[in-house]
Amino acid sequence: MRWGSTLIIYYLLMIMHSCQQTKNGKKYYCTESDFKTMEKIDIHCHVSTKRFAFMEQALEDNFRILTMNTDASDDITQTIEEQEKLAIHQQNEFPGHLAYLTTFSLDGWNNDNWQQKTIDKLAGSFEKGAIGVKVWKNIGMEAIDKNGKFIMIDDPKFDSVFNYIEKKGVPVCGHLGEPKNCWLPIDEMTVNSDKHYFKEHPEYYMYLLHGFPTYEDQVRARDKLLQKHPNLHFMGAHLGSLEWSIDELAKHFNRYPNMTVDCAARICHLEKQAQKDWQNVYDFFIKYQDRIIYGTDEGDWTGSDTEPWKLKENIHSVWVRDWKFFTTDEIMTSWEVDGEFKGLKLPREVIEKIYYKN
Repeated sequence: MRWGSTLIIYYLLMIMHSCQQTKNGKKYYCTESDFKTMEKIDIHCHVSTKRFAFMEQALEDNFRILTMNTDASDDITQTIEEQEKLAIHQQNEFPGHLAYLTTFSLDGWNNDNWQQKTIDKLAGSFEKGAIGVKVWKNIGMEAIDKNGKFIMIDDPKFDSVFNYIEKKGVPVCGHLGEPKNCWLPIDEMTVNSDKHYFKEHPEYYMYLLHGFPTYEDQVRARDKLLQKHPNLHFMGAHLGSLEWSIDELAKHFNRYPNMTVDCAARICHLEKQAQKDWQNVYDFFIKYQDRIIYGTDEGDWTGSDTEPWKLKENIHSVWVRDWKFFTTDEIMTSWEVDGEFKGLKLPREVIEKIYYKN
């Protein structure tokens, strides 16, 4: 009777965890039902609006959200201060389910007091609840100094700011540079999403622009930042702009132990590489499972004309599609990648790290 009770408890636990066991009896895998039951975090979003449709869907799909403020010059409707107010608005409405990263402006860069003013503003944001700092691609691709030179992230003028952030133990998310495709002709780009984006945003399409820093310049400057601040907790947005090669990303992980990356808007590059060498992509996730964090770059903005029901439908479809790629070995297709690819079917413990624990 005792043995029978033990078996019942065992099978109940198996059902509760919604897992499948491999033949060796050691690894467990997520099922479709785990998508709703497993706690998850989307580490890279932009929820900058008063309406709550995005967060309502996040709660429905059991996601917590990190929204990021940026110093984006094309965000014509919202200043950094306005973005912060909206982030706090969302945070107050969904306590425990949304957090935000602050950012800083390069306005006044040529003034001697830029560093101290920036540090003071960051301190004010931390007091309001910001849990980290976002730096954006305008550094290295847009902003210039009084001498007409591009401001790069390894500029010594940033040192005191990052010393302050590093000392406080606050993490930084850095979107520095762009996909390597940005420096290629459209017909040589590896994924359709990049082809679409750079057709729509020629102001960031480096192949058409001259006199701008190269892709290598962007990566080199970011690496110098990490060398100067070895204790900085740095998350490279968009696979750290190393999306084109997981082998190259692995080298950076080995070189910079405090560097992690999010997958936001770059999962298609993993799918593309899985077409060529599925095992290599799988092994990469197994080896660096503690350094990769799930994110989408999805969001909602003031002035968006997307109906709430459509917004919810869109983000749900993104979350479900990504879940399928990471948790199953099904043959899949996507508009972002030409041809079929196979899902990674990562072990449950790896999925938990990518979606939550990391």
